[in-house]
Amino acid sequence: MTTAFEDVTKVLNVYFDALHYCDTEKLQRAFHPRAIYATTDETPMLYRTMDVYFPVVAARQSPASRGETRRDFIDSIEIAGENTARARVRCAIGNRDFVDFLTLVRDEGRWQIISKVFQIIENPEKENQCPTST
Repeated sequence: MTTAFEDVTKVLNVYFDALHYCDTEKLQRAFHPRAIYATTDETPMLYRTMDVYFPVVAARQSPASRGETRRDFIDSIEIAGENTARARVRCAIGNRDFVDFLTLVRDEGRWQIISKVFQIIENPEKENQCPTST
């Protein structure tokens, strides 16, 4: 039997894979269907439901297809109890770095991301072009 920490780590790795390959099937496994996605780095505040977010990811060119090196990291995972966790993760796509605060819930025995709130950090010295928001 795996621990909550191990299960959450697996979800985060599916999330990273999904972003790198623009794989919406993996995104659907990582995110709860009722999850939210938000940043105030865009004006007005960018807020999406999964019904809006998944097609955006499906339409973009993946970092993998552009030959980008994966640059994703789990900075921390906090387990609040048997059904709630929070993770701070970082990844880079093109010339943007992202810091994501992900809240996870265990619903029907399965861990999934229920909210993604993130910060965009422009990094103009990176050579690759970047799609909009992770």
